[in-house]
Parts: sequence; C-alpha cells; structure tokens
Amino acid sequence: MSHEAFPTDNPAVVTVGLPYANGDLHVGHLRGYVTGDTVARALRRVGQQTAFVCGSDMHGTPIAVNAAEAGVSPEAFAMEYHEEYAETFPKFNVEFDNYGHTHDETNVETTREFVRSWIDDDHVFEKEIQVAYDPDADQWLPDRLVEGTCPYCGEHARGDECDEGCQRHLEPGEVEDPVSTLTGNSAEYRERDHKFLRLSNFQDYLQDFIDRVEGTDNAKNQPREWIEGELQDLCITRDMDWGIDYPGEGEEELVLYVWVDAPIEYVSSTKQYTERVGKAEYDWEDVWKVEDESELTGADNGEIVHVIGRDIIQHHAVFWPAMLRGAGYNEPRAILATGFVGIDGKALSTSRNRAVWADEYLDEGFHPDLFRYYMIDGSGMETDVDFSWDRFAERVNGELVGNLGNFAYRSLLFAHRNYDGTPDVAVSDDVRDRIEESIEAFEAALNDYRIRDVGAAAVELADFGNEYIQRNEPWKLTDDDPEQAAQVIRDCVQLAKACAVLMQPVMPEKAAELWTQLGEDGSVHETALDDALATPPAEFGEPGELFAKIEDERIDELNEKLQERVEEATEDDEADGDTAAFEPEALADERIGFEDFGALDMRVGRIEVAEPIEGADDLARLEVDIGVETRQVVAGIKQLHDLDELPGERCILLANMEQAELFGVESDGMILAAGDEADLLTTHDDAPLGSKVQ
Repeated sequence: MSHEAFPTDNPAVVTVGLPYANGDLHVGHLRGYVTGDTVARALRRVGQQTAFVCGSDMHGTPIAVNAAEAGVSPEAFAMEYHEEYAETFPKFNVEFDNYGHTHDETNVETTREFVRSWIDDDHVFEKEIQVAYDPDADQWLPDRLVEGTCPYCGEHARGDECDEGCQRHLEPGEVEDPVSTLTGNSAEYRERDHKFLRLSNFQDYLQDFIDRVEGTDNAKNQPREWIEGELQDLCITRDMDWGIDYPGEGEEELVLYVWVDAPIEYVSSTKQYTERVGKAEYDWEDVWKVEDESELTGADNGEIVHVIGRDIIQHHAVFWPAMLRGAGYNEPRAILATGFVGIDGKALSTSRNRAVWADEYLDEGFHPDLFRYYMIDGSGMETDVDFSWDRFAERVNGELVGNLGNFAYRSLLFAHRNYDGTPDVAVSDDVRDRIEESIEAFEAALNDYRIRDVGAAAVELADFGNEYIQRNEPWKLTDDDPEQAAQVIRDCVQLAKACAVLMQPVMPEKAAELWTQLGEDGSVHETALDDALATPPAEFGEPGELFAKIEDERIDELNEKLQERVEEATEDDEADGDTAAFEPEALADERIGFEDFGALDMRVGRIEVAEPIEGADDLARLEVDIGVETRQVVAGIKQLHDLDELPGERCILLANMEQAELFGVESDGMILAAGDEADLLTTHDDAPLGSKVQ
C-alpha cells in the first residue's frame, strides 16, 4: 500500500467486520456496514479502483451451542442467518461486490494456506496450557462456554475477551474464577496441548506498523499498550467440532480459532470477486499479495481499508497484521473503528428488546437513505451515536427536508416552469468556485477519514444554495431583470447537480432520484467528482419532493411501540424467570470480621472533573474531592454515563484501594457503583465531603 492521497494507481479493497451469523441485525450492526459502503462509494467517487467485500462469520462456540438448542446442524443454523444478511444489506443500499461466508470452500482453503505458511516458517508452536473443563458436562469449555473475572481489570469477562471492562483479548486459561455457561457450575482448569502463533516474532514489525497505519485515532492508539508491552502469543486452536480443521496430521480433534478464519474471509471474498469479474477488471493479488517480501510495507501493492467496530480493534490492529505478515501478504493501509450505537440515551439491549431492528425500520416505511444519513452525519466515526426516533425526525425534517430537499425542489421547479430546464447561460464564477471548494472539501475529508464531513458536503452546499436563491430572489427578477433571473437559476441548477454527485456515497438512491429529475443520462453511480461542474441538460421535467416530513404524531407512535416492547420484554423476563435483565450473584460463602471491614476506608466524595481517556473505550478519568484532598481515579463508566453531567455528583470512594495505572493514567482509589449499568453509590442526605462510610 501507499500513503499517497486517494486516488492512487493501486487497487483498493474496503472491508467491514464480519457479521456473526447468530441473530437478527439491528441499527447497531448496520452502522458499520453503512459506513463501509459510504467509504467504498466515496473512494470510487474520487476515481479510486475499489472493491467492497465482506462475508458472514459462520464458526465459533455460540453458533454451535444455539444450533444444538435449535436441533439443527451448526452449518444450517448459521446459513439461515447468512442468507438473511445477504438479503438485508441491499435493502439499506449496502452493495457488496462480493458477500461470502467463512465456511465456504474458498475460505476453508485460503485459511489452511495461511496456517501452513505459518507452520513452514516456524511461526507456530505447541504448548501445554490450562483449558477450562466442566466435569459435570464432561467436556472442554472453549471461548464463550466459560465466563469469569478479567485478570487485568477485574471486570466480568467472557472466555476470550474482557467485553465489559478493558476489552483485552484473553487467552485460554486466563479468566479467573471460571464458570461453565453450560451448567452454571464452577469450571476447573486442566492441561491440554494447543497450537500458538508466535506473535512475539512480529513485535518489532507491529511496533513499526502501528506508527504508519492510517485511520481513526482509537484504532491507532488503543493497540499501543499491547504492542509495546509484552506481546503474548495467540492460541489458534480450540477444542470443538464446528470450525475449520487445523491442517496438521494427528490433530483431528482441534479446529482453528474463529478469529483465525474470520479475517481471512476478507482475502477469500476478494478472491471470489476476481473469479467472477476476471483479473483484467480486478486482480485480488494486486491488493493482497506482497510483490517483494523484503519490502516491509509492500509499498507497491493495494490499498486495504478495514471498517470495524471498536470492540475488535485488537484483532485487526495486532493479530491480523501479524497473520498477514507471516503469510507474505500486504498490510492494511487504514483501520477505521466506529463508536457504538445506543437507543434513546441508553445502551442497546437485545435481551430487553431495547433496539431498533433492521426489518422494523424498513417495515415502518422509512427510506434506507434517511438512516444512512443519520448514521454517517450524526457524529464523528469514533463517537457513539444515540438513535432515537425524535432525533431521527429532527435531522430528517431539518437537514434533508428543510435544507437539501427544499433547495433542489424549489430550484428545479422554478427552472422547469420558467425555462423548461437549464437556462442557456454559463454558470457564474462565484458558484463554480463554491462547487470546487465542496469538491476539495470532499476529497480532503475522505483522505483524512472524516466520513462525517464526506456526508456533510452536499448538505452544506445546499445550505449555500438556499441562501443564494433567497438573497437573489429570482421570482422578483423575471420581469425586472430577466438576464439576472436566468443567471441565478442557472447557478441553482448547477448547485443541485453538484449536490447529487456529492450526496451519492451517503444517499445513493436519493442521489439517483435527483439525477433523474435533472434529466441526466447514465447513472449517477458512475460519475466522478468533476461531473458536478458539467453542464446540466437543457430540458427536464417537473421535479418531485426528494424527502417527506416526518410528523410528530408518527414519532409519538414509534416511541410508544418501542416503549411497549421494552416493557413487555422486561415483564416476560420476570414472568419466565429469565435472568437476562438481571440476576443477582450468589452471596459469598466466606465471611469477614469487623476488623476487615473497618480496614476499608470509604469516603463521601464529589466528582469535580470527568473526561474520557484517549484510546480507552470504557475508561474515564475522574477527579474526586474527598474533603481532605482531591483524588484522581480511573473508572470504567464512559459508556454508561454522560461524562459532561457527572461534575457535581456525589459518590463513595474507596480511598485505600491499591494504586494502579490504566492506559497510562494513575488511579488512586475506586468509586463504588452497583450493577451492569454502573449506578453510582451516594448518600441519602448531604454528608460532608470526606465523611467515612461505616
């Protein structure tokens, strides 16, 4: 890959993190796929040869467990969701050039080729490790069949990831106090031989790689802690039947870890695209294969851009580059990690049905491009997005109906009624300059991976157009100064055409609709940015409204439906004894004496400062006044609280907690909170700051 500005002479591939074939899609999932599609379309818009590929992640423990519960094979279970995803993505105008899955023949063989190359180059070794075992079920417990405590931050963790705390990848045997998810009983660790990829062989390479990779700040900064510290080798095998068999003799009982074959699907899906269109049109090897393996960066090869959720940064910025390097493949040029999606100011919860599902959105009759715009233009890529029907309507009504749609409609309608189309005059220098500025801003935003600004280009240009037409009032000029009236409308038609070109990556279907209203030949999807300045057709018909206002009554109805679903799901949990919403932990068997309790120095405090820690998804830095002094504390509450609202809030601080350092920030104490939502403990009345809890 290169670090030249797009477009480059190298072919590009854009990938999105594979959807796990284990459940229905909701708006949280769709954010990444809409973003990836927008990036791919924007690259093509600037003239970059680009393939957009993905596939369903078909392997792993959860699929095997859920398939057994459903009484079907894992392949049949996963394939049903794979087919659902393949049908759903186009409905949101997410158009992959190839959409495969990890269990297809291409990926099975490509994965085995990768692993064989690691074996041949001595990057794989065998080691006896501790693996969780359920004696009651009489079976080994891979990955998601074991839960416990993260050894790094103390939060609840799954078998292969601290998903509720520091988000580290966890190797087999690392989870403390393991519990079997099969029986709910305590698990035990037993010795077992497994295969490892020597990540330590690639530590120097990864340290250089993370300095040159492009993308979002979280994807570039978060992995430094793992890469610059002691890099642990990666266990690449698991004890289960469902997956790709390890390609070694006498290892029939082992399958490859799902995070081995999942990213390799990026390569496999690109291969399949080439097989379909031919190497003359797109050659996957030009993107993925390193021409000269002595070249560290593969500078003469393709541009690989990964769009992922921030919960899988470590897999894409640490494991995946090492896997590619070990197999003689090119490295990613850029890794773009999106934030999460919440619902109405709260965390998305599928167990409580606090989610807006993909099919639900479509069934309500909303156009997919409205959702795409909301997700792309609502916040920066790294920032969390809160989806609410109220905010959705506000954005649609204000920015699309009132601005972009209003400008296009009034301009083309006036042009059609007074000139049958585009007035026969040249576009003014001022308007041409303004369109050129928008094109330059689009290109700069894409090259800086500011995808929100890519999406804003058309809306900002329409805002200029509305101000321009309002200032010049061509309806007053048609009699008094017809030449000036024609000039104004000529400029407005050109601005409308430029909006169609610029909006296409985010709102492809609406861009095509506006393109048709302009009477243009061909497809807006095949245009380049410079086409925004080409003369529009001399004649076109009467336009229609691009966007329709969403009425308040409609939003009230949608909010009521969502609330009813959440309440119904909660009631069902309680009636069925479902513990998905909340299940109190068993009381500790061991008792402590009064002296032990007295040794805990818990003080009443007040939060004075609350700010996010760069590179940490869940951690915040707090300054807490406890009367005698102000303490700096690191707390895992970033995703669960609005940090801007925390200053002034009272809390309870464990003052004699052992000091620690997290993401380079010293933590001198621990604030106390209850439950998964981190409900901060406080006092009923206004006890003085520094008061001891006793």
